[in-house]
Amino acid sequence: MHIGILKEIKIEENRVAMTPAGVEVMCENGHTVLVEKNAGVGSGFDNQAFIKSGAEIINTPEEIYDRAKMIMHVKEPLASEYDLIKPDQIIFTYLHLAAAEKLTRALIKSRAVCIAYETIQKKDGTLPLLTPMSEVAGRMAVQQGARFLETAEGGQGVLLGGVPGVEPGIILVIGGGVVGTNAARIACGMGARVYLLDMNLDRLRYLDDVMPGNCTLLISGPAIIRKKIKEADVVIGAVLIPGAKAPRLITRDMLSTMKQGAVIVDVAIDQGGCFETSRPTTHAEPTYIVDGIIHYCVANMPGAVPKTSTMALTNATLPYAVEIANKGWKNAFMENHEIKLGANVIRGKLTSQGAAKAFGLEYVNIDDLLY
Repeated sequence: MHIGILKEIKIEENRVAMTPAGVEVMCENGHTVLVEKNAGVGSGFDNQAFIKSGAEIINTPEEIYDRAKMIMHVKEPLASEYDLIKPDQIIFTYLHLAAAEKLTRALIKSRAVCIAYETIQKKDGTLPLLTPMSEVAGRMAVQQGARFLETAEGGQGVLLGGVPGVEPGIILVIGGGVVGTNAARIACGMGARVYLLDMNLDRLRYLDDVMPGNCTLLISGPAIIRKKIKEADVVIGAVLIPGAKAPRLITRDMLSTMKQGAVIVDVAIDQGGCFETSRPTTHAEPTYIVDGIIHYCVANMPGAVPKTSTMALTNATLPYAVEIANKGWKNAFMENHEIKLGANVIRGKLTSQGAAKAFGLEYVNIDDLLY
C-alpha cells in the first residue's frame, strides 16, 4: 500500500504523522511511504532522514492525495484539502468530528474511509492513540497556567509553588483521566495545592493511592465546581467523552465568582471546550480575557513541543497503521475491535454516534457496513 505523510498546514502545527523510524517499519512491511517535502522539519527530522529510512519525498500534497491509498495526518484535514480526498481513500488522523460540522459533512461527501485516532479504544476503555498527546497536554497545561499567572502576562502574580512563609497557589483540575492526572502530578510536583475532581469514585480511589499528599481528590459535580473555582488560581478543564462534544462545566456567570487574573486552561477545546466562554486560540495568540479571567484554549497544545509529541505519537499509532496497511481497512475492522471503533465516516456513511447526535445527522452502525 502507498502511505502518504503530509506536511501539517494548521497554524503553528509542527508535528508530523510519522518519524523516519516509523517509515522504516512501514517499508519493512512492504509498503511505499510518500512524505511531503519538509513535513518533518518542524519536528527535527529533515528530508534526508526520511530518504535514508526508505521514503520517497513528494513536492506537493496534491500528488500525495493522488498516489496514496492511506493518508496520515496529525490534525484534521482543513478546507483546502477537502476536494483532494478521494473515494475509498483511508484518512487516518485525529478528527474530533463532534466539534466540526463542516469537516464532518465534507468527509461524508468525499466517500473516503475516515478513521479517527481519538476513538480507537481498548477493551478497558482506554484510548491508546489519544493517551500520548493527552499526557503531553496535561503536563503543558500546568506550565501554561503558571506562565499566565505572571503579572507580565496579565495574571495576578502568583507563584504556584509558593515559598517558605507564603502559601502556594491553588489549581483545580476537572477530570481525572489521562490529561487531568498528568496535570495534577506536575502541579503537585511544583508544590501547588491541587484539587482533582472526577465523577468516578473507583477512579478517585485509585488516584488516592498514587497521587502525592498535596492533591485532594473530590467527587465532581456542579456544587463543588462552583465552590472551588472561587479559590482557584488556575482551573484546568480535562473532561473527555470519547467521540462526543465536551460538556459545559463552567458558565459565564461563574466567572464573576473567580479571582481577577486567574487562568483557565481548556484542554477539551478540540471537542468544543468545557467552559462556556472557550473558543479556540493559537500558539501565536494563545489567550484572551473574559470578565477578568485569562482563557488559554490552544487547540493543538502538543504542537508546541513537536519533537517529543511526534515521537510519542508514532510510538502509539504505528502498530495500528501497519495493521490497517497490511490487512486493508475492512479486514482490520473485522479482526481488530479497537480499530473498528476508530471508524467515523465510511464511504459516505457517518459511523460516529457523537457527531451524528451533535449535528442531527443520520448515524449508521459500522457493523451494518461490514457484515
